[in-house]
Amino acid sequence: MNQRIYDTQTQALGDFTPMVPGEVSMYVCGPTVQSAPHAGHLRSALVYDQFRSWFEASGLRVTLVRNVTDIDDKTLAGATDGEPWWALAYRVEREFNAAYAALGIRPPTYEPRATGSIPEMQELISLLIERGHAYPAADESGDVWFDTGSWPSYGELTHQRPEDMAEGEAPSRGKRSAADFALWKGRKPGEPESAAWASPWGSGRPGWHIECSAMSTKYLGPTFDIHGGGRDLRFPHHENELAQSRAAGLEFARTWVHNGLVSVAGQKMSKSIGNTVSALDLLSSARPVVVRYFLGSAHYRSTIEIGDTSLEEAAASFARIESFLERAERAGLPVPAEPAGTVRLDGLPAAFVAAMNDDFAVPQAIASLHETVTAGNQAFDTGAADAAARAAREVTSMLDILGINPRAEQWSGGADAAGDTALAALVDSLLAERKQARGAKDFARADQIRDTLAAAGVQIEDSPNGSFWTLEKA
Repeated sequence: MNQRIYDTQTQALGDFTPMVPGEVSMYVCGPTVQSAPHAGHLRSALVYDQFRSWFEASGLRVTLVRNVTDIDDKTLAGATDGEPWWALAYRVEREFNAAYAALGIRPPTYEPRATGSIPEMQELISLLIERGHAYPAADESGDVWFDTGSWPSYGELTHQRPEDMAEGEAPSRGKRSAADFALWKGRKPGEPESAAWASPWGSGRPGWHIECSAMSTKYLGPTFDIHGGGRDLRFPHHENELAQSRAAGLEFARTWVHNGLVSVAGQKMSKSIGNTVSALDLLSSARPVVVRYFLGSAHYRSTIEIGDTSLEEAAASFARIESFLERAERAGLPVPAEPAGTVRLDGLPAAFVAAMNDDFAVPQAIASLHETVTAGNQAFDTGAADAAARAAREVTSMLDILGINPRAEQWSGGADAAGDTALAALVDSLLAERKQARGAKDFARADQIRDTLAAAGVQIEDSPNGSFWTLEKA
C-alpha cells in the first residue's frame, strides 16, 4: 500500500506498512467516563473511525481497540450516596456510546473497561518490579512507582528531558523522584472498598498509565501497528505508557498518532475556562450528519475551531452535495449507500485516493468530493449522461468512505432518527443526575444541569410525576 502517516515519535511522515500483511491493529485511548462527552471526545473518536474506514476501503482487515477508563480519581470524586462510582461510570459510558452512535461512529472491535483487566495490570507491574524498573513505596501506602531513572529512554516520545517531566505526585506517598509515576495506588482513607483490589502491595487500584499498556497488549499482543489518541495525551499518558511497556520488554506501538484538539473562539476548549461544547450542544444544534461532516472536515492533526456560524456553514456546504444526489435521483441514476467497511478504491477519483493516502488529508479529499459534484452538475447541464452517472457513483463512494452519505441507513430514519435517539439518551441521563442531585439537596448542581439543558434548547417541566423535557422550537 502507499499509505503515509505522521509519527509523533519520529516527528516525520513515513510509509506505513502493516506488521501483518493485509491487517491493521490499532489501539485508541477512549474516554474516562466521569462526566458527559464533549466535542473533543467526538472529534477524536471520529478521526479514528475515518482511519478505519479508509484502511478497510484499501482492502485491510482492521482490529480497533478503544478502551473505557471506568476507575479514576475524578470518577471517585463525582460519586454520591445515590450514585456510586461504578454506577456513575456506567451511566456516562452510555452517554458516550449514544453520542458516538449519533455520529455514525462504529463500535470498536473490542472496547475493554479498565476494571476488567486488573490481573493483567498487576502482572505487568510485577514484571517491572522484577526487572528493576519499579518499586513499592517504603511508607506502607501500598503505592508502586515506575522508576524513570532506570529507563534512559524516558522522554523519547515527546522529546523531553526527564527533569522537565515531573507529574507532581506528593513525595510523602513514598515517591523517590519527582518524575516517577504511579503504577498502583494504595487505597486511601475514605475511598470505597468497591474501588480497591487485593494486590501483592496491598489493597488499591491501578494508575492511569498502566491500564492502557495492559489492555492494548491483552487484545493486540506485545507489538501492534498504531496507537492513537488526542494531542493532550502525549504527555504524561502516552510517554509513560511507552516507557513502562518498553521497560517490560514489549515492543509496543510501532506508530504513534495524535489528533488535534478543539478550540472555541480562538481558545482551547477547557472545562477550567468554561468554554466546553458538549455533545448535547452539537447534536441539538444541527443534523448529526452535518455535525459529522463538520467535525471530520479538518485535517486530523489540526485544531478545529467551533465558531458561531461553523455548523451553519457546514450545513450549507453539505446541502450542495445533497442537491447533487437529488438531481441524480431525478435523472434516474441510482445512488445507493454501501454498508460501512464494504467500499473499495475502484472508481474513486485519483485526487481523493492520493489525499487519503497522504496522512489522511481529509480537507483535500473533501475538495475532490466537491470538485466531482461540480463536474457532475456541469455534465447534467450539458446532457453528458455518462459523465453525470460516473460523477454520481464517485460522489456516493466518497461519501460512504467518509461516513456522510445521506442515503445511508444511519441517516435515513427521518429527521436523523439516530441523532434523536442519542439526544434523548443524553438528556435523560442528565435528568437522572439532576434528580439525584435534588434528592441529595445539592441544588447548585441541579440548577447547573437545568441551565446547561436550557442553553442547549431543552426545556424542563417538573411535575409530581417526574421531570419531562421538550426541545425549544426554532
